[in-house]
Amino acid sequence: MTARTIVTYPDPRLRLVAEPVTVFDARLCELASDLLDTMRAAPGIGITGPHIGALKRVVVLELSAADGVQTYVNPRIVWRSEALIRHREGSVSMPGVVEEIERNASVRIVYQDMDGVEKTEEAEGLRSVCHQHEIDQLDGIFWLQRLSRLKRERLVKRYEKLNRSR
Repeated sequence: MTARTIVTYPDPRLRLVAEPVTVFDARLCELASDLLDTMRAAPGIGITGPHIGALKRVVVLELSAADGVQTYVNPRIVWRSEALIRHREGSVSMPGVVEEIERNASVRIVYQDMDGVEKTEEAEGLRSVCHQHEIDQLDGIFWLQRLSRLKRERLVKRYEKLNRSR
């Protein structure tokens, strides 16, 4: 449909908790479509409603062509493995910078599809990292908050320097 403007760091809206979706209608389909178009234009592999200023609990992922596009409404993590992995993360709201973050290697999420049907998914590796990253965003936790203060400050300075040179 439409690539929308992405809310960029340090916009305070990135720290707000998204509201659950309660109506599964054409407006939700339009939001999901706009999220996909915005994510592809960014480019990125995951995006949430809050990334475009829509405080709704909607996540769109496109990790590979083989997996295709997946939309998760009202996702929540119901189980996390004890095993941890490190993965380089970034955000469409803070383009140009990435940093390694430690997350659970596997998760189980419960979510609703676009028709409101509840589903469960188990994920590991990159998909697990993406679920945790995007659900954090829905909960008002911007990915930088998962870094040590020193790493966060360094990353913010690097991002500010990038923006000055654009």
